[in-house]
Amino acid sequence: MVDLTSLARWRAACATLNVGACDREHRKLLRAWRGWGRHYHTVEHLAACLRELDGVRTHAQHPAEIELALWFHDAVYRTYRRDNELRSAEWAVQFLTAQGASADVVSRVRQLVLATAHLAEALTGDAALVVDIDLSILGQPQSVYDQFERNVRREYWWVPKHRYVTARSGILQSFLTRPAIYHWPQFRERYEAAARENLERAIRSLANS
Repeated sequence: MVDLTSLARWRAACATLNVGACDREHRKLLRAWRGWGRHYHTVEHLAACLRELDGVRTHAQHPAEIELALWFHDAVYRTYRRDNELRSAEWAVQFLTAQGASADVVSRVRQLVLATAHLAEALTGDAALVVDIDLSILGQPQSVYDQFERNVRREYWWVPKHRYVTARSGILQSFLTRPAIYHWPQFRERYEAAARENLERAIRSLANS
């Protein structure tokens, strides 16, 4: 099986952006993704995102920038904080700036990482592609999605049940109220219907828990 998070792949993406001396950052990122307390936001999630990117790469305006953004998008992940996306984006900025990436590249990657906060806003282009990739988990088969919900709950083990049920139900409902969960036609055709079924089922399960 191909290692989607390999050093060779990381080097190739960095080289496309004229970023050198990147091996140390690869080790740091993998260490972050393998950090304590992660059950969904793991290297497996990163690999799944990169796999989704490979299927839509031809639609990306700046595919290497999307790839870097995916590497960084959950690199900082603390369930008790609300600025994980911002901190992840700033890590990307620090790395790219230190390695001499152009200001345009740095700015675009930063915005792509910030887009994964999944605010209810209309997105286009690469930002929409990154968000759709990150949300592809919502449209997976029922068994995969249900394990996703269990893993998210494990990451929020410290939140009392009633608070978790209220907060999680609100998040899931916020996706259902959107005219479309996914921006790109390819993602809507593949995942929209299943995502809505999964979300509705999850909300019912939370209400009955």
